[in-house]
Order: sequence, then structure tokens, then C-alpha cells
Amino acid sequence: MISLTFPDGSVRQYEAGTSGRDVAGSIAKSLEKKAVAVMLNGQLADLADPIKADADFRIITRDDPEALELIRHDAAHVMAEAVQELWPGTQVTIGPVIENGFFYDFKRNEPFTPEDLPVIEKKMREIIQRNRPFTKEVWNRDKAKQVFRDKGEMYKVELIDAIPDEQDVKIYHQGDWFDLCRGPHMASTGQIGNAFKLMKVAGAYWRGDSNNEMLTRIYGTAWSSQADLEGYLHMLEEAEKRDHRKLGREMDLFHFQEEGPGVVFWHAKGWRMFQNLVNYMRRRLEGTYEEVNAPQILDKALWETSGHWGWYKENMFVTETEDERVFAIKPMNCPGHVQIFKHGLKSYRELPIRLAEFGNVHRYEPSGALHGLMRVRGFTQDDAHVFCTEEQLAAECMRINDLVLSTYADFGFDEITVKLSTRPEKRVGSDENWDHAEEIMGRVLEQIKEQSGGKIKTEINPGEGAFYGPKFEYVLRDAIGRDWQCGTTQVDFNLPERFGAFYIDKESEKKQPVMIHRAICGSMERFLGILIENYAGHMPLWFAPVQVVVATITSDADEYAEKVAKHLRKAGLQVETDLRNEKISYKVREHSLAKVPVILVCGKREAEENSVNVRRLGSQAQTSMSLDELTAALVDEATPPDVKRRNAEA
Repeated sequence: MISLTFPDGSVRQYEAGTSGRDVAGSIAKSLEKKAVAVMLNGQLADLADPIKADADFRIITRDDPEALELIRHDAAHVMAEAVQELWPGTQVTIGPVIENGFFYDFKRNEPFTPEDLPVIEKKMREIIQRNRPFTKEVWNRDKAKQVFRDKGEMYKVELIDAIPDEQDVKIYHQGDWFDLCRGPHMASTGQIGNAFKLMKVAGAYWRGDSNNEMLTRIYGTAWSSQADLEGYLHMLEEAEKRDHRKLGREMDLFHFQEEGPGVVFWHAKGWRMFQNLVNYMRRRLEGTYEEVNAPQILDKALWETSGHWGWYKENMFVTETEDERVFAIKPMNCPGHVQIFKHGLKSYRELPIRLAEFGNVHRYEPSGALHGLMRVRGFTQDDAHVFCTEEQLAAECMRINDLVLSTYADFGFDEITVKLSTRPEKRVGSDENWDHAEEIMGRVLEQIKEQSGGKIKTEINPGEGAFYGPKFEYVLRDAIGRDWQCGTTQVDFNLPERFGAFYIDKESEKKQPVMIHRAICGSMERFLGILIENYAGHMPLWFAPVQVVVATITSDADEYAEKVAKHLRKAGLQVETDLRNEKISYKVREHSLAKVPVILVCGKREAEENSVNVRRLGSQAQTSMSLDELTAALVDEATPPDVKRRNAEA
């Protein structure tokens, strides 16, 4: 007999070898019909698998979140069957589940085109309608290789050779069609449903190696309901409208070009926005951090000491001078900050020491991974490192947390998840240090959740910590429901030890400090890209690069328009004038496309009345206001939220 422990804590006895389907049927026939898989000790398994030992047990129905991965996995198999039914002789290679969907790579003499996708979708719906069961067999390697070789599936033969000897070679059938697969799968193809769509075709090298053959990849998305599918497609449509690269052109913020792959050419308005972000962060750090600046290029010996040379060399830009010294452009700021901390003797009375830098760093990213401001090779980090005692560690993590959350709130983000990423398989430092750091950060995570009254979500992210220590990852959700990981707080017992950093404690002994790496925006460039897309270019007035445009109806109002602009500039606003000999409707459309928050229209009447006609971005309404009344309203709106708080506290 075996014991199965259910989610409610109850334990039931069953014969060894009982399947998950049998267990579901013993509870209720309706549950047996709804079940698609089981969870055994936290791992998804086939409904038909025999259960041979005691286990934590849960039945998975199609409505459970865990079923979504199975829906997508099964949809990939059905897509592969559909392709081979439509185009016999096509080889199927690898087809994994990915975020929001799935893909499959195919080898076909004639690559697929977007016009093929509706045809494949139609065939997939036919296969799903057949509702054929998924069944699993375990084959010996020789048989598996021979069967696939006879079918002309040479990529499958190569995959079988790559399976470790201790692992079974599993074959999944769906009717007459079968494929090599680790599984698990749902009970039948009919459980996939019809909430799926094939999205695009692309080229992909076999196993991601450019030395291998080019295959055709078909991407799809699948969801548990039609409403979820439509919501996702709507989000994609919104994301396309909000693409920061498109808005960057329309707003004249920045551009990229081939001579500088992965580095930003900032235009005047974009650079003004960038500096607005830097200035905001500087104000937030005032009085608590010391801003420093470490060298851009450092000898490789420093990177060898830090460990980055061994762990990160392929992502570093390296150069050698005539005297044969090897230097690297810094990919991160932390080793430089340790050198600044080490310069001069430090007492425990001085700790915590908080060093901040808006550090420009460079990392080699593959050209295919570059994506506007979101993925670049040269970027600026709002980086800081806190050197503290172990006793101060928890309080410093909470102080950083409060700064991170209030910063995100100032930019309108209120759905935040804090994830604690624990030790990865490859790491440095003793298990004792890792245990200690994770225990402290676990307590802080609970405190974050309690302090927010449950508004802040918290999660554990096993194995995703930095190689030198555990970390908090701050994930914010934007206006259309996308999640972005931005801020981090990383505990490091390793780097101070490697560089011999120390302070003098109460007993006049040398003691190693704890080092906390923290970033709030992360990459300033990427954070700006997120902001542009979150607001769809409609930036808050306090953050907009151009806050007001004063446009004239006729040349008679030019002098008055200049007077209005001068008055508003004197009040501290970013103002431009448009005195061109163009129709006012043309001017308004142009500045609306450039996402200027406020357009003031001046004609002969406004000049006589010392007033302005106000048009706000995104609204058709026009409001007439006196110049003084408008100025007071705009100055208040253009005051950054952190400055408003400071003024209120003064």
C-alpha cells in the first residue's frame, strides 16, 4: 500500500501502482472526467502514470493554473501532427513551451510562410476535434533510433543520442501520430480546446548554433479560455501601439544606427527626459548616499580578483594596450566601489556607508537579443552599494525596499511583486554564509509583506540568485498587464572577502563588512523604455521633456506667444513656441503626435484678453484660462512628487 497526502492534509491509502485517474475516480466520477494530470511531490505527471510510492498528491483539472503549460505543450504536438499531415516528409525537431505559448522547429525544403498559418490552424482544430488520447510508451534506444531513422527523422535520432543513459526514452502517441517527448501530457487532444492562435514564422538554427542548418520555427499561443486568448491578443495590439521605438521616433527622443549597435543616440528631448530621471533619483538619495564615480576601464587583474573574469568574460568588452596590458570596459560598478570603500581605514561607527553611482557600463549582448532601449550594450545603472555590519543588514534591506516602492509609486506603478531568489547551483561562498543570508532575507521578505498589508505580493524564486548571494527582485506591472523586473537588492559576503575589504570593530579588530548591491531603475535606459510604453508616450507633466507648446493661429499673435512662453519659462516650465505659417489644426496634430502634454493656442483675441486656449493631450476639449491662472495650475502639476512631499514636510 502507498499513502497519498492531499492538499487539505488528509491521507488516503491505495494499492501501489494505482494511477492518478483511478484516484480521481475513487473520489468522484465527475472529478475523473475533469482531471487532466496530477501533481506528485510538486511535479506534474501523466494521469495514467502508476504511483509507486508515498507522495504529496493533487489532481490537476483544466481550470488549474498548472494546466496552462500542458495545454501549450499539447498544442505544440498537435501543430506538429498538423504540419506532417499537410506536408508529408517535413521533419519535426524541438517544440517547447515558452512564455505565453509554444513553438516548433521544422525542417522542410520550402520554408513556411505566414499564409500557411491559417491552413495549419484549421488542421489543428480537426485533430483536436478527434479527441485522441495521449498515451506513453518507453522504448529502448536502438528501437527508437531505428523507428525515427526509418521515418527520415534524423534530428530525432540526434536527440535520442543526447538523452542521458539514466533517462528513459519516452514516446507519446496521439492516435497514429507519435513523437519523442519527456512529457507529461493531458489525457487527450480534446482537452486542449480552441483558444489558440499561430502567431508567426521565423528562421532558427538547429539547437541555436549558427554553424548548423537553418530551420523554420512556427510560434503559437494557447490559453485555457477564449477570453484569455482575446485578452492576450489585445495586450499585444496595445503593446505594438506603445512600442517605445515607434514613440521614440514620433517624440524625437533617440535613435539607433548600425555604426553603434546596442548604444543609444540620445536627441535633445530624450536626453532631457533621461536627465529628469537622473535628477529625480539624485534627489531621492540626497542625505543618505554619497555619490561617487569609478573608472570606466580597469585592468583585468581586478576583474580576476572579483571573479567576473571567470564568470562573465564573454560578456565583457576587452582591449589590450601596446605594453600588453589587458583592460576591460566595466560591465558593472561593484568592484570599483569596493576600491573606494577600501581607500582609508573605516570604523564600525561610520557604517553603514552607502555609495551611489549613475555608472555607465557596457556588456556584450548578442545582436539578435538587442531591442531598442530594453536590451542594449551600453547603459547607465542607478547603482549603489551599501557596506554594513551583519546586524545592520536587515534594516538596510528594508530601507532599500521603502525607497524602491516609493519610487515606483511616484511613476504610477502600484502592482509590485518582490521575489526572493535563492542560491544557484553554480555559486561562490560557503553554505554557512548562504544559509545566513537567506535566513535574514527571508525574514525581511515577510516584513515587506506585513508592512504593505498584503498589497505587495511576495514569492520565492529557487535557484535564481546571483553567483555571490541571494537577492530580492522587484517586478512591476504596467498599464497593459506586462511584468517587468527592474530593481534588485543583492546580499554579498563574497566580494569584500575577495578584495580584503574590512572595517575596525568595537574590539579594534578587523572585520569584513556585508556588501549590499542595489538598483532601483536597474538600467536607466530600459526603465525609460518601460515608462514610455506604460504611459503610451503621454508622460506626466512633471516628467515630460517638453511640457508646453505655445502655438499661434496667425502671425498677429507671435509677439504675445513669445510673451506667454517667456512667462512660463520663468516659472520653471519646459516650453517651446510654434510660430510657423501653418494652419493651427496642422500644428495641433503634429504636437499631439509628439505627445506634448499641453498645447496653448494664441490668437488675436487671447492677446487682447491676456488669456490662452488650453488643449490637453488626449482630449478634444478646449478651455480658456487667464495666463496667471494657467501658470499656477501648470507649476503645481509640473512639481515632481518627491519635491511635493518634501515641501509638505518642511
